[in-house]
Amino acid sequence: MLLNGQPASEITLLDRGLAYGDGLFETILVHQRKPVFIAEHLTRLRSGCQQLGMELDTVALESELASVLATSTVSHGVLKVMVTRHASGRGYRPGLATCNRILSLHPAPDYSVSHPEQGICMFVCRQRLSRQPALAGLKHMNRLEQVLASREWPDESFMEGLMLDTDGLVIEGTRSNLFAVINGKLLTPDLSQSGVAGVMRNVLLKNFGAGVNVAPITLDQLQHADEIFVCNSINGIWPVLSLQTPDHTWHFASGDRARQAQACFTEALV
Repeated sequence: MLLNGQPASEITLLDRGLAYGDGLFETILVHQRKPVFIAEHLTRLRSGCQQLGMELDTVALESELASVLATSTVSHGVLKVMVTRHASGRGYRPGLATCNRILSLHPAPDYSVSHPEQGICMFVCRQRLSRQPALAGLKHMNRLEQVLASREWPDESFMEGLMLDTDGLVIEGTRSNLFAVINGKLLTPDLSQSGVAGVMRNVLLKNFGAGVNVAPITLDQLQHADEIFVCNSINGIWPVLSLQTPDHTWHFASGDRARQAQACFTEALV
């Protein structure tokens, strides 16, 4: 683990990321020792820092990323980058704009290789996402809503939980973004009020171009979808074969749009 370019295993108790969740993070897939979608991750991180008013030394960060990858024995894993605002005393007022850079490399999750091919089961979480446009889209460090939602996991046969916002609109999975084919149209939820604008989602939006619409989606609409898939930059694309609601389980088929998205992810690994 590196802290501002130096090996470290601890950080000050006054760090604002710890005290207030004042920071951002990225989880980057490492495949054959190469970071996948690294330019997209760094672009999102820089944009988030600008929005939170933090000064990120991107030159130093890129050098540290290269150092971690060059010295690690992990060929397939997850590189986590955390950026937290420097400690500036007690109280909410931010003070300093400078930030800490924390890097760590971990083994990749041991998910079944059959998920992209055979699809997954998904359930609807009771926990709702708050609507806050000032933070919408950011991968900020306060992920308590996802933590609470993950406590609802029915059993290990489910691989993802679907989260709605406080207005009842479909937003995302606990760790993924969602796409659906409804009435023949490819849609993904509008994230202008809540949710995380994932790197894989952004890549697919660019790849599909005018063929995908960003729009509000209700649970009723989703239950009648022709096809659903979820995505993130670590696991790629998983078709959703069933969605369990409190009253019913809805079933779906894996379709062409999921396979097109999978091809986009596979191409990035080459």
